[in-house]
Amino acid sequence: MARSSALRVAAIIAAVLVVAIGWYLGSPLFIRTTANEAAPTVAASPAASANESFPRETLGSIGPTPRVVATLDVARGELQYVDTIHNGKGPVTLLRVGDRYVVRFENVMITNAPDVHVYLARETGGKWNDATSLYLGALKATNGSFNYDLPDKTDVTPYKSVVVWCRAFSVLITWADLLVL
Repeated sequence: MARSSALRVAAIIAAVLVVAIGWYLGSPLFIRTTANEAAPTVAASPAASANESFPRETLGSIGPTPRVVATLDVARGELQYVDTIHNGKGPVTLLRVGDRYVVRFENVMITNAPDVHVYLARETGGKWNDATSLYLGALKATNGSFNYDLPDKTDVTPYKSVVVWCRAFSVLITWADLLVL
C-alpha cells in the first residue's frame, strides 16, 4: 500500500514538473506583448529660442516659442528571419536626437522567448560578442514601437547591427544589420 502511494505522489510531482517546464518553454510562442512608445524628440533650449531675434510685433505677448529639433536617422536595418520559431519583421533605426543616440524599433513583430535581450553589435549577420557589444536592455515588447536610449557619449561608429538574443537558451531570435545613411 505504501509503495503505491509513493508512486502516485512521484507521478503527480513529475506531471507538475512536466507542465511547468512545458509552460516555460512553450508559452512564449503564443504570448505577445505590445508597446507603443512615441518616437524620441528633443526641444531646443528656451535660452536658445529667447536669443533669436524676432520682431516684437511678430511675437506679440506670447514671447519666443521653443523649436523642436528634428531627429536624424543615422543608420537603418530590417529585422531578419532566423527560422520558423525565431524571427522578426520591421525596421530598426539608429537615431541621433540632439546630442544623444536612440535605437528605435518601429511597428515590429518579434517572436517571443524567455529572457530576451537587445544588443548593439559590432558584427553583422546575427553574430555578436558579449565583450564588444553594447547591452541595451531586456526586450520591451514583441510587437509595436519602442526605444532604447544609448549611454551618454556613446561612439556609434563601430556598431553594425542590432541583435535580439534569448539568454536562457543562447539562441538568436532576430537581428537587423544597420546600413549607415
